[in-house]
Amino acid sequence: MAVSERKSATERRDEILEAALVEFAAHGLDGGSTEAIARAAGISQPYVFRLFGTKKQLFIATVERCMRGTLDMFHTASAGLKGEDALHAIGEAYVERLASDPTYLHSQMQAYAASGDPEIREVVRRGYGELVDYVERVSGVPADRVAHFFAKGMLLNVIASMDLLQAEEGWAQRLIDGCRKDV
Repeated sequence: MAVSERKSATERRDEILEAALVEFAAHGLDGGSTEAIARAAGISQPYVFRLFGTKKQLFIATVERCMRGTLDMFHTASAGLKGEDALHAIGEAYVERLASDPTYLHSQMQAYAASGDPEIREVVRRGYGELVDYVERVSGVPADRVAHFFAKGMLLNVIASMDLLQAEEGWAQRLIDGCRKDV
């Protein structure tokens, strides 16, 4: 008889959040299934609710994790850099994430879509604000440059949502090429 390893609530919480990130990125708050999340994490659905309370609270915790993960990526990419060099490194890392694993970008889009709910909106605004504050601090560039940087990042999220990286339409390729310039 195989003995399964006992995990702490913190370890289980992390596993649930990873499964929830994938589920909510694909289906959003309303379409996401706590049953599917529990199954992916290898636990029971009641245990999900025991740790997070409600589906909405799980979604909020997932949004916080997603925004924190994006901020961590910004920090890693720009380590030791300043100004335009920092922006370029962050942009390259963002494009790489888009190409290799768009889950975080899809999750962000779902978070924005769910921002009609005031509690979710507050979490999204706080997380996005932390991204903006960091980019302003590390780059030291003017506000219009920061706005342009985030506008391009939002366009990359839309590109990820429409799965355009593999698209063959000329307009899609031109849009992607334009985003790759001065990343």
